[in-house]
Amino acid sequence: MDTITYLTTINFGAGALASLPDAMRDLGITRPLVISDHGIAAAGLVDLLKAHVTAGTPIFLDVPTNPTESATRAALTLYRDNGCDGVVAFGGGSPIDLAKGVALLATHEGDLERYAAILGGIPRITSAVAPLIAIPTTAGTGSEVGRAALITLEDERKLGFISPHLIPRRAICDPELTLGLPPQLTAATGLDALSHCIETFLSPRFNPPAEAIALDGFARIWAALPRAFANGSDLAARSELMMGALQGGLTFQKGLGAVHALSHALGGLKALKLHHGTLNAILMPPVLRWNAQAAGDKIARLEKAIDLPASTSLADALDDLNRRLGTPAGLSDLGITRAVFDWTCERALADHSHQTNPRTLAAEDYGAILESAM
Repeated sequence: MDTITYLTTINFGAGALASLPDAMRDLGITRPLVISDHGIAAAGLVDLLKAHVTAGTPIFLDVPTNPTESATRAALTLYRDNGCDGVVAFGGGSPIDLAKGVALLATHEGDLERYAAILGGIPRITSAVAPLIAIPTTAGTGSEVGRAALITLEDERKLGFISPHLIPRRAICDPELTLGLPPQLTAATGLDALSHCIETFLSPRFNPPAEAIALDGFARIWAALPRAFANGSDLAARSELMMGALQGGLTFQKGLGAVHALSHALGGLKALKLHHGTLNAILMPPVLRWNAQAAGDKIARLEKAIDLPASTSLADALDDLNRRLGTPAGLSDLGITRAVFDWTCERALADHSHQTNPRTLAAEDYGAILESAM
C-alpha cells in the first residue's frame, strides 16, 4: 500500500481496506455510520468491510442510483439516532455523494438546498463538516477525492454541493474491491472516469498541474479499460483503472463541461434510473465534436497521448470504444424522449459544469447535442 497526500490523504493499493481502523483512529471517529447500498451488500463486499469496524456499527443501504435529498435525510436520522461522529462511505459515486450530504447536514443547519453551489451555498459550507472516509468499490466517479456531491432535490433538480470541506478526509482505494465488478458496470464506470479526465483537461480554467494529472489519467484509463472489461480478474488493469479514476477526481478543481451539465440534468429524471457513466459515454463524442472549434489543440494532445492515427479523431475513437464495450448506441435506448429536451437544456444551462465548457452553449446548442446523441 502506498500513501499519497494531494488535496487529502489517500491509501492506495491491493489490501488497503485493512487500513480503515487506523484511518478512523487518526480522524477521531469512534462511532461511524457506514453508507453503502443493497447491490454492494448483495455482492458480499459489505461483509468485508464489517471485519474492520466494531460489531453493531450502523449501516445505511437505501441509497438510490442517483442520491436524493430524502435518502440523505433518512441516513442523517440514522446517524443522529446512533450518536455517530463520522461517516464511512463504501461504494460507487452514489453512496459517497450521499455520505457527503450526511456529513454536511450533520453539522450545518437548514435545508440541503441552502448549500447548493448554484444558489450561493459554497461559502456557507464550513470546516465543521463531519469527518468522512471514502472507500470506492468502482473505478469511476473519483468522488472519493472530489470536492462535490450531486444530490437530487425533491423538485427533481440535481444540484451540485461544492466545497473543499466536502473532500473526504481519507480515501482508501483498494483495487481488489473491484475484481468482481461485472463487465458492463466496469465499462460504464470506466467511461465515466475517462470523461472526467477529458472534460477537466479541456476546461479553460488555468491549472497546469491538474491538466498534467488529467492527461496521465486519461492515458491510463484508455489502455486499461478494455483489459479490465475483457478480464475482470486482471488486478494490474483494475489498479490502473482505479488510479485513473482517482486522477479524474483530483482534477475536478478545473471544472467539467457540457457532458456533465447534460448528464446531471438527465440524471434528475425520476421516471428513469439512468447511470451517470453511461450518459457521459454517449454524450462525450458529440460534445467533443462541438468543442473542437474552441479546444482543437488540446484535443490533439489527448489524441497524441494515446497514439491515435492522424486519420482518426478522438470523438470517432470514443464512438468505437463505446461499441466495443457494449455501451447503448444512443439516449433513446435508455428511454429518453425528445419531450424532456427543453427541461434538460434549461437545467444544463443552470448547472455548475456549464460554466467551464471550452465553447459557449445556448439552449438550442444543447438541444442539437441531445438530438445527435439520440
